[in-house]
Amino acid sequence: MKGIVFTNFFEMVEEKLGFELVDQLIEGTELATGGAYTTIGTYDHTELLALVGNLHKLTDIPVNDLLVSYGQYLFPKLILIDPDMIAPFGSSFDLVTAVDSIIHVEVKKLYPDAELPEFRVVKHNKDELQVTYTSCRPFAYLANGLILGCAEHYNEKIVVDIENREADCLISMSHLNSTPSQASAD
Repeated sequence: MKGIVFTNFFEMVEEKLGFELVDQLIEGTELATGGAYTTIGTYDHTELLALVGNLHKLTDIPVNDLLVSYGQYLFPKLILIDPDMIAPFGSSFDLVTAVDSIIHVEVKKLYPDAELPEFRVVKHNKDELQVTYTSCRPFAYLANGLILGCAEHYNEKIVVDIENREADCLISMSHLNSTPSQASAD
């Protein structure tokens, strides 16, 4: 996992909860790196899991809520890296459907060793999008937050649901202004 994910995690914790908590978090979490990360370095994803788990213990905020909040925080930081990459997309649905075919292809050019999750479109219409999320890492709720951050970028109001399945997760997105009868009619 790239260091930018770790450095932005600490930035979020500091902005929302204070520097003292970042210090407590680093000191109280067993990390092979000692909590020192560079944005371009590659680190074991279990360190992020340990940090999130310890943040849960320190704040009593549920782990999945922390991951969703972090994803929302992280999305605008990631698009600052290459704003032109998302320029062709006009909505969150457009961008999410292009994650595997365009975005991850570009990420692989920059980081050939990156182990990226897979997003496969299951259903797509104007009011609803369903994708399967497959990853060697348990970060579906981080993906949920990234999707919500994406929707915020496009000034959209959506709801995201995650169904954990045996081999993957089904992530369903729908616009808040749609009703189940509208979505199923398409």
